[in-house]
Amino acid sequence: MLNMMNMDVLCIRRWPGFLVAALLLLLPAVAGAKNIYKYQDENGIWHFTDRAPAEEVPFETVYMEREPEPRIRLRQEGSKESPVYLVFNDFWGPVEIELKLLDAVNVLSEPPLPARFIVPGQQERTLVGLGPLDAGRSYQFRLGMSSVPGRPISQPVDNIVVLPPFADGEQFPVSQGFQGVKTHTTTDSEYAIDIAMPVGTPIHAARAGIVMDVEEDFNRGGANLEKFGDKANHVRILHDDGTMALYAHLDLASVNVRPGARIRAGEKIARSGNTGFSSGPHLHFAIQQNIGMELISLPFRFRATDGEPLVPRADQLLQGSPGNY
Repeated sequence: MLNMMNMDVLCIRRWPGFLVAALLLLLPAVAGAKNIYKYQDENGIWHFTDRAPAEEVPFETVYMEREPEPRIRLRQEGSKESPVYLVFNDFWGPVEIELKLLDAVNVLSEPPLPARFIVPGQQERTLVGLGPLDAGRSYQFRLGMSSVPGRPISQPVDNIVVLPPFADGEQFPVSQGFQGVKTHTTTDSEYAIDIAMPVGTPIHAARAGIVMDVEEDFNRGGANLEKFGDKANHVRILHDDGTMALYAHLDLASVNVRPGARIRAGEKIARSGNTGFSSGPHLHFAIQQNIGMELISLPFRFRATDGEPLVPRADQLLQGSPGNY
């Protein structure tokens, strides 16, 4: 559903000594629009700026429509004849990246491609160097890159028990359960659930971990997948066993945990919303892991109020449960 990326990155043709075709870097567009802060100074003059004013100055925020920012960013170093490609991982947790040569003619790579790489969070790594196999001839290629959040785990993690992702004493219905035929039809969402709840409901961490990714700048939602599919505000939390919890469709500017922070189970992390591909206010919740460059969802159970684990089912009324893990 979120944070998986596949793309053809480069289309290049080179001859010894000079570049004859323009390098085309096909990364997702970085957001051009920024949120605007509106405030009045001591002289009564109104200001509209993308820089937040001083803390003591009251202000309003105008949220601008924008495109998602890429978390995985590729750049080139080296010469035109022997380029080297590096990747920066903007997640606060590991990402697995796969590089492939496509339509390659007379190309030598070091290391040989295809190859997979693990890039730690908030780090840049050199991945591959390229050049002509025969220095006297031209060479050309496309470089295909895909990425999946999380370190690779060879087998699905089982027996996962977590807290319901809302406050103790609250209760909300499951509007779509495991293997839901409405929208949970892909491997990353097969074992996700939707919990119907009003916009603004406090969301709590179901399990302790590191805040791996935060998105909270989108302010609209709807049932058009093409238009809203990548615009769901969300929090991704990395657990100690390598699995990740995804909390999606959150409200605008509602996240109150910072990327990279370690949080405890039961800690408030955000407010529910109706952003992204959504037909009504709800929380999309899933436990995921990376297996073989594929983001899969995992079955899990909630700890009930009596302490016993239960499998969430469609139309079931979930109740918040006290306690930490």
